[in-house]
Amino acid sequence: MSRKNYLFTSESVSEGHPDKVCDRISDAVLDALLAEEAEARVACETFATTNRVVIGGEVGLNDQVKLKDYMGRIEQIARDCVRDIGYEQDKFHWNTVEVSNLLHEQSAHIAQGVDAAEGKEEGAGDQGIMFGFAVNETPELMPAPISYAHSILRRLAEVRKNGTEPALGPDAKSQLTLRYEDGVPVEVASIVLSTQHLDESLSSADVRAIVEPYITDELPSGWLTEATEWWVNPTGKFVIGGPDGDAGLTGRKIIVDTYGGAAPHGGGAFSGKDPTKVDRSAAYAARYLAKNVVAAGLAHRCTIQLSYAIGVAKPLSIYADFHGTGEVQESEIERAIPKVMDLSPRGIRKHLDLNRPIYQRTAAYGHFGRPAEADGGFSWERTDLGEALKKAM
Repeated sequence: MSRKNYLFTSESVSEGHPDKVCDRISDAVLDALLAEEAEARVACETFATTNRVVIGGEVGLNDQVKLKDYMGRIEQIARDCVRDIGYEQDKFHWNTVEVSNLLHEQSAHIAQGVDAAEGKEEGAGDQGIMFGFAVNETPELMPAPISYAHSILRRLAEVRKNGTEPALGPDAKSQLTLRYEDGVPVEVASIVLSTQHLDESLSSADVRAIVEPYITDELPSGWLTEATEWWVNPTGKFVIGGPDGDAGLTGRKIIVDTYGGAAPHGGGAFSGKDPTKVDRSAAYAARYLAKNVVAAGLAHRCTIQLSYAIGVAKPLSIYADFHGTGEVQESEIERAIPKVMDLSPRGIRKHLDLNRPIYQRTAAYGHFGRPAEADGGFSWERTDLGEALKKAM
């Protein structure tokens, strides 16, 4: 029997966190290529440190003229990302940071296993396992700790960037511990918020006075109590932030990107990878399936696992776990899923319309629990598959 009364903690990081700067640049590189060609191949990694951004990896377009032109735009793409995030520090400034572009053409050996050919269906871009998760703790069917940890930082970024709170800097982290009673989140046991500030004279108490009203607005009424522990900039000053304070790298915040530790993770990062790579597209598909199971009332909590082999089109396995909350048997859903969705790499991209430049917006504040958008962004958050799942059982 699962526990009903416990504490659970998740953390989030802002768009100005060094790793998130790198995720943003890698996904901006991806979007720019997908805007040129829907079937572009991209595996882009970014490293950032004091006064330096290094971009490397493999890219591919069918049109080599376009690819050459694109390579000349990489530096400006990186600068635009850093500028939008808000870095104008002496040792990390969008206009003066040194940008190195080490991208090169995709390996032919990878392409031969992945590309479709006569008599051969397009295969997965790599082997691996991917998990999707949904739970009815929030309207977005996300675990509450990670959902509210994200929303706090999104709000602080909003008031920083619109000029309401000019003392705040781009780099920030939040951590939320919730108390569960009978399996339901009811109270914030503790909140940790570390945020860069541009005024060196500010103390931790001064920073708390700035951020507390916004944090309070983001949390459900009654969750903050006299017993809630507050830790705002607990080490004191936080003036030097971003890649000048700590190096960043694409793909290091995979738990922040997904479910905050409330669900398993297959280990693959998302940012900088085109949707032929199942690390990304199949994780999105697994979330889509799990969310539709919960939205359809088939379970209160659902984990879906998919597995793939490089060059093989169909998933090797489909696994469901309702954690004792199901209205039907997991085996019924496992049999129904392939009837309602083609889980080959091409099938996923077609069903979720993933061959679009929609990824830069996913680089901060989570890939899941965001509203599906009119241009196809966050299409994996739709809840349009429930009736089909019920009919397929």
